[in-house]
Amino acid sequence: PELIATEKQVPSRILLTRLSQAQGAQITELKSKVELCSLFQKGDVLVVNNTKVLSRRLFSDTQFEILFLNQMPEPGLWQILCPSSQWPKNKLMNFPESVTAELVERGRIQTVRVHPAEKLSEEYFLKYGDPPLPPYILKARKERRARLQDKLDYQTKWAKIPGSLAAPTASLHFSKETFDELKGIGVQILEMTLHVGLGTFLPITTRLEEHKMHSEHVRISQDVWTAIEQVKASGKRVWALGTTVTRALESVALGKITKDSHQHFSGETDIFIQPGFDFKIVDALMTNFHQPESTLLALVAAFAGLDNVKATYDFAIQNKFRLFSYGDLSVWIK
Repeated sequence: PELIATEKQVPSRILLTRLSQAQGAQITELKSKVELCSLFQKGDVLVVNNTKVLSRRLFSDTQFEILFLNQMPEPGLWQILCPSSQWPKNKLMNFPESVTAELVERGRIQTVRVHPAEKLSEEYFLKYGDPPLPPYILKARKERRARLQDKLDYQTKWAKIPGSLAAPTASLHFSKETFDELKGIGVQILEMTLHVGLGTFLPITTRLEEHKMHSEHVRISQDVWTAIEQVKASGKRVWALGTTVTRALESVALGKITKDSHQHFSGETDIFIQPGFDFKIVDALMTNFHQPESTLLALVAAFAGLDNVKATYDFAIQNKFRLFSYGDLSVWIK
């Protein structure tokens, strides 16, 4: 618990794990971003997620907290996450501008009816909402509300397309200056979109093969996908900045995402990448240190091998690397 990062730190530390079938995991701490950039080669590509985090965490006049997830087809109905056991039956929750919410359905995900329905717009959330900071950060801070600085820190520098319920946190380590340095080496920086959804919040409570992933929206332009195919054909490496990018790229390679009327890859993916998965696209993965019993940790274990992940995480803990969303960076190269 003492290693949970409670705020963004610049510069972050970087832990490299080289994956070799012959030698196993070779774990070293990199001294700087310059050293990280030196691992790239001319002709490589770095794929990043340009999703923008929504500030959909609202507090009622009694400080009851609701995270608004998805607007349902029926006007006024929303899927949410809240401590529903603390919501008495038939009680209305009151929010700014005379907005009220009534609990319609309990469960792992809850449903509420909002009135007036049209008030709950993205402008409303921007005005009154908090960024959806992970609960463990707030718990470690002993605070309930996000800080003003979090609105800047919990958003990537190239966020463009609104839609995520959590930040693609590997991206929080990078800046335009780092990208300019990579471009100077001859590395292409390509953007795609995956809106981080509910699956990020839900721990695995079953056997891995029984876990049901919630779907997330993906969009990859035809130009970006063509560039990735050319890099793969040339024998150069595709670097994924984060688990979200990895999910998106491997979903297209599996045929889970098809082309829309504009010939771009667009749609929903519910693939759950776990040990045994055959990676078709990603050669190097950069990501944060993830929580136990999470789908994100399962993805890293699929890429690197569970024993290698355990060895790397042991090294990280022994050397006091900072963990989770505001934590340090891990780099995995095959």
